[in-house]
Amino acid sequence: MTHLSRQSKQRARIVALGLSFMLAGAMSCANALNNGAPAIAAISGPQGNQVASVEPLAGRWHTWLLSSGDQFRLPAPPDKTSTQAEIKTLKALVAERNGKALGQIAFWNTGAPAYRWNELLINEALKRGLNSQVTARMLASMHAAISDATVAAWDSKYAFNRLRPSAFDKTLTTAIPNPNSPSYPSEHAVTAGAASAVLAFFFTDDAKRFTTAADEAGNAFVIAGVQFPSDVLAGLELGRKVADLAIARAKADGADAKWTGSVPKEPGHWTGENPILPMLGTWKTWVLKSGSELRPPAPPAYDSPEMAAELKAVETFSRTPKSNGVALFWEYGAGGLRNFQFWNDQLSRRVLEHRLDDNAPRAARAYALTSIAYYDSVVACWDAKYAYWTMRPFQLNPNFKPLFTTPNHPSYPSAHSCLSGAAAAVLANLFPRDGEALTTLVTQLGDSRVWGGIHFPIDVKVGQELGRSVAQKVIERATGDGS
Repeated sequence: MTHLSRQSKQRARIVALGLSFMLAGAMSCANALNNGAPAIAAISGPQGNQVASVEPLAGRWHTWLLSSGDQFRLPAPPDKTSTQAEIKTLKALVAERNGKALGQIAFWNTGAPAYRWNELLINEALKRGLNSQVTARMLASMHAAISDATVAAWDSKYAFNRLRPSAFDKTLTTAIPNPNSPSYPSEHAVTAGAASAVLAFFFTDDAKRFTTAADEAGNAFVIAGVQFPSDVLAGLELGRKVADLAIARAKADGADAKWTGSVPKEPGHWTGENPILPMLGTWKTWVLKSGSELRPPAPPAYDSPEMAAELKAVETFSRTPKSNGVALFWEYGAGGLRNFQFWNDQLSRRVLEHRLDDNAPRAARAYALTSIAYYDSVVACWDAKYAYWTMRPFQLNPNFKPLFTTPNHPSYPSAHSCLSGAAAAVLANLFPRDGEALTTLVTQLGDSRVWGGIHFPIDVKVGQELGRSVAQKVIERATGDGS
């Protein structure tokens, strides 16, 4: 109880000190900005100083929510006098480091700043049993906010080039190496501010937990000695301002639209009840003009020779223990309730393997591009599904038995193929040496849907093509994003 009280008081002291330092800095630089030109703070590192320079132009990258990286340009950081006071605070905190504090530092310092928040969202979706379609919207919103907040942070970082605390005072001992960028604002805090606010919007019943996590994430780097309290306070506030834009967009993206239609009664259409998310194809997209922009042509008529051949391919497939195992994995291990987790694991692994964990802007960009492609492919896929209402194999032949229960939405195109095709294509573009392995996964996944008897081959083929087409739109957008 005493330990928890000490930790709470410590967090409160950091926030309070950050506020006082930020106010002092703002008062001393009230006229620091003139027509968008950055002021030079009293302790800014001059050209050639030891301010790290990872992605110094990231503040100019294209954004998803902001008009530009400097839309929320911060005021100059605190002056030299205030910074010296912050150094004293940091030295006092160094003396109080214990096992609990070091554990928090290690937790939040694992991977790029976006890594833990991506993990938190995925775990929350899994805990609540959310499907990939709904979770895709959340991931895109959160990672667009994180990416833009990171761009905004980099704009301010390199506008002011504030030295890290231990560069300002070399007697200060840090628990971890200094991140490779100027100190102000904190990259971990700006990510935490953006992510926690978006998560609090989507999971209102747990909003306080995410806010607390954001404070812990920022404070961990103060206690580690690599951020000033004012860096963290500014970062949290900047991240939350960007999150407000993401939240406003989510409120108006059409996800709350009610379906007033009905399942078609004409012969040859999907014959289920209570279809899953029939309005999803109308939700607002990020890169596509709308869900219908890339709508594929209609599938063969249910009573055509072409569809008869499609059904025969499903009916005559000879299942084996191996094919069943693969099909069951892609249904239950990486299926509708876990497909988002599978592809995010693929992304996070490659961010770590390619050492982007030390490059916050590029890692945030990778998460945003992948999540946005995944989400837009969901919308495009659902647009096509409910434009055509194609029957599933077991509906076309009532005597046919699939390996497992068929998802409750139309067959064409395959959702797994759309979503996975989009995610894999973006990842292959970001990490070319892994392209073949990623393509192999998508091929196996697509085959498994036929092996399990829940899709026709054409569902898979068109789904993969649609996913890749969405990914290409995202890649084209990324090619011109200034990165």
